[in-house]
Amino acid sequence: MKTRQTLLQKIYIGLIFVFLYAPIVTLMVLSFNASRTRAKWGGFTLKWYSELFQNSIILEALYNTLLIAFLSSAIATVIGTIACIAINGMKKRNRAIMMGITNIPMLNAEIVTCISLMLLFISLGVRFGFGTILLSHITFNIPYVILSIMPRMKQLNPSTFEAAMDVGASRIKAFFKVVFPDLLPGILSGFLMAFTMSLDDFIITHFTKGAGINTLSTLIYSEVRRGIRPSMYALSSIIFLTVLILLIFVNFRSIKKPEKA
Repeated sequence: MKTRQTLLQKIYIGLIFVFLYAPIVTLMVLSFNASRTRAKWGGFTLKWYSELFQNSIILEALYNTLLIAFLSSAIATVIGTIACIAINGMKKRNRAIMMGITNIPMLNAEIVTCISLMLLFISLGVRFGFGTILLSHITFNIPYVILSIMPRMKQLNPSTFEAAMDVGASRIKAFFKVVFPDLLPGILSGFLMAFTMSLDDFIITHFTKGAGINTLSTLIYSEVRRGIRPSMYALSSIIFLTVLILLIFVNFRSIKKPEKA
């Protein structure tokens, strides 16, 4: 009975991995397919990877995507960290109200947020373009940063900050010497979450972008009607392998550290 239960568990886990990674494996295989059609195998080729690095439209969209993701997540992390410090200093009731307000954008439908931002920019007469996308992504990312940092903020011992002040440190120096190191894991977690959300976002970008600017998500969406070019398969494969290598590297380092200790 126990052996049968173990076998069913393995089958169940195996099916989960198949559903998760079979589409990605298919994508990677098609990136080496010499034929443009997905219906038949035309032989092994690397020409789609070569074409990818010669396509200025795709490279520009990739550059815009990475730049917007990095800038919006960095700015949102700074604003979110300051917001967490301010919220943590409030009374318990006011803190609960503020946390409820910051959680609304995450619980709210994303389509409502992007339409609201679009209408705001139109009412203010702001020209749509790189700036509107960046501002929208910052607005979208701030609640996720606060969500990541706030648990670390609650674990802080206020006595350490006061002790640093007592020995002559200024408020800013005491913060960076005492508080900031304790908050750093939450800050990095918030930055990575914001970066991932921004990198993956389509709806907000689609509603707040102007003519002549594209990110990868909006470029792929515009190509769906006439067929996605195989070089996009190559780019997706490179992105997946990059993330996989980074995850393996991080996990390998976390395993090796206890062994050294």
